[in-house]
Amino acid sequence: MAILDRFKLDGKLAIVTGSSQGIGQGMAKALAEAGADIINFSRGQKDGQNDATRAIIEGLGRHYDFFPTDFGDREALYASIDAVKARYDTPDILFNNAGMIARSPIAEYPDELWDRVIEVNLNSQFVITREFGKDMVQRGSGKIIFTCSLLSFQGGITVPSYAASKSGVARLVQSFSNEWAGKGINVNGIAPGYIATENTSALRADPVRSKAILERIPAGRWGTPDDFGGTAVLLASAASDYMNGSMVTVDGGWMGR
Repeated sequence: MAILDRFKLDGKLAIVTGSSQGIGQGMAKALAEAGADIINFSRGQKDGQNDATRAIIEGLGRHYDFFPTDFGDREALYASIDAVKARYDTPDILFNNAGMIARSPIAEYPDELWDRVIEVNLNSQFVITREFGKDMVQRGSGKIIFTCSLLSFQGGITVPSYAASKSGVARLVQSFSNEWAGKGINVNGIAPGYIATENTSALRADPVRSKAILERIPAGRWGTPDDFGGTAVLLASAASDYMNGSMVTVDGGWMGR
């Protein structure tokens, strides 16, 4: 197969969780540009975000579907998984991107925020991957990608639950890969740096923190969702068939400092 052909996703079905906005939307767009049909597995409609993703994907000539779910509600999560399985065959690609962040000084961090972030960012991703992944294993092929974080490697400030959950996600990448790499499933992660999305709006609005962050990024700017397209297509395609348990940083050079 010619090298550029290895990046093509024609005829592939991709589930991208949390693709109504931000990084997830950027990844879904890139996969569709490479030829994949997209299932957006996300929270309910907000400010027309789902409609915007639909317009992007269908504008590229790809099939698009949307399944709302609450990643913090285990019963609702299983219901959404069952709804996808009832309508579609086993996906070729699963992007675990949905997540949340909640900021508070660690000495004042409330139990309910800790529990909600861990459930959304870590527990739900394990359940989703196990449920769709076991069908991929039975088929003998599949690509699973987790959205990790720089805080998969670092502790952060005022975001203990986010740092703990993303550290856990990095271990899920390795745990699933260790058991499934020999069964035709590639499991890898993307670790975004500081990206201009809703999750980082508070940081970008803080002149002190924003300045400190930009001073450490060799590229000298905040990233954008479009910066993930190439890496997303790589990890979802045959071009990454010998990549297993890896976490690729897309961070403007942050981790090299």
